[in-house]
Amino acid sequence: MISDNLIPLFMIMSSFLPALMIFGLAEERKILRTSLNLIGVVSTLALVVYMFIGVYQGHHYETRFALLPNIDLVLLAGPIALFFGALSSVLWLLTTVYAIGYLEGSPHRSRFFGFFSLCITATLGVAFSGNLITFLIFYEMLTLVAYPLIVHRGTEEARLAGQSYLMYTIFGGALLLLGTVWLYTLTGTLEFTPRGFIENVDEEHYFALVSIFILLITGFGVKAALVPLHGWLPLAMVAPAPVSALLHAVAVVKAGAFGIILVVYEVFGVEKAAHMGLTQPLAVLAAITIIYGSVMALYQDDLKRRLAYSTVSQVSYIILGVAIVGPIATIGGVVHLVHQGVMKITLFFTAGNFAETLGIHKVSEMNGVGRRMPLTMTAFTIGALGMIGVPPIAGFISKWYLGLGALQADQEWVILILIGSSLLNAGYFLPILYRAWFLPVPEKWPHEHNFGSRETSLMLLIPPLITALLALIFGLLASSPYSPLEWVKLIASREFY
Repeated sequence: MISDNLIPLFMIMSSFLPALMIFGLAEERKILRTSLNLIGVVSTLALVVYMFIGVYQGHHYETRFALLPNIDLVLLAGPIALFFGALSSVLWLLTTVYAIGYLEGSPHRSRFFGFFSLCITATLGVAFSGNLITFLIFYEMLTLVAYPLIVHRGTEEARLAGQSYLMYTIFGGALLLLGTVWLYTLTGTLEFTPRGFIENVDEEHYFALVSIFILLITGFGVKAALVPLHGWLPLAMVAPAPVSALLHAVAVVKAGAFGIILVVYEVFGVEKAAHMGLTQPLAVLAAITIIYGSVMALYQDDLKRRLAYSTVSQVSYIILGVAIVGPIATIGGVVHLVHQGVMKITLFFTAGNFAETLGIHKVSEMNGVGRRMPLTMTAFTIGALGMIGVPPIAGFISKWYLGLGALQADQEWVILILIGSSLLNAGYFLPILYRAWFLPVPEKWPHEHNFGSRETSLMLLIPPLITALLALIFGLLASSPYSPLEWVKLIASREFY
């Protein structure tokens, strides 16, 4: 029987080894490349599910290697790690299927899918990191392996977008390294601990701790697209649709938000951070980002850029829930990690379908598209309504708990932010739905591809239908025993409060 100590390592290797093999494949080896992709993703998902079941039964899964004197590389399957890991592996499976269909006949597929698999390797490493140095290693690996995906098309626009991405993220990484080293000199440890590990630091180091908190939040805020660190994200929309889906719903942006969650809860401890006066400024910054992203989305005609600014706004719901301070707000913020993921990946999948099937890239080109592609547009509609917060879709559950948490914490101003953001969300999504469903079909689409009797390729259609269904299920069955909401309630009660 496999030792529990090796399971997290095997999970990481299950995507890393296929990536290395895919790099060496010739372009025409389509069947082998597809097989390696699917073997990797199914193996990873199976191991995450295996650890989920094991943790319920009381097993402890931890891989530990000596990295530096008194510092280990640690992979640990805790409740919050499994939560983020499950999101990543499930959505990676669907994105892999989608990407195989999307890139059919495109050049450089072996390079693309090699880095694609490395991207999920880094994301899972981030999810299962047991200490801050392990997190930092995989976080910076994610920075590097996402770059070739952003510049995959090889155009000048893609090159400039990749350059912007590297400038922002390398700057953020430098701040993280500085904050991590400084923190180690004060505490002598970097091990993530429920309720934080800085409680024994003397009060005379208050200024140092505040400075470290700012360094870490700023570093993670780059990938989480906090204003004014968000500039790289809309530019990165020149990447293929599967990459956009990966960036926004699974990997890069979510890794930044997840890092902020860990800093507040497992480095500082939320109550300690609140006592030091650190959470209120973070809540204000998240609120500013929420409104700013929504306002900017109103003015974007390019569909993917509109969705990108929507991500700038929506990811900060996670950070707002973390910073309000209180178990109910925590539940609303952390569960939005999954809820936003399934809704946003649906929107990017469907945007890719419009582009690949009809050549539609702009909102102004979407007149009547719901009649031409009804299933795709239905999935888009569910995702959009969920972002607005319409019940019973998952987005409503997140906003409901954020609102209740704000009232519990006597932060009534947050209610105004939630209402204003929802109205702005309606302002940039409802006109799309009106155009798609109620305006007449144009005489000619910008660049239509014929898929016979189907509205588009099945490999492009099935993933967004599944993710849209998940958005509905996570809302309708939010109180069921194995829903994301119930798992986050368990995390909040056991780990954070």
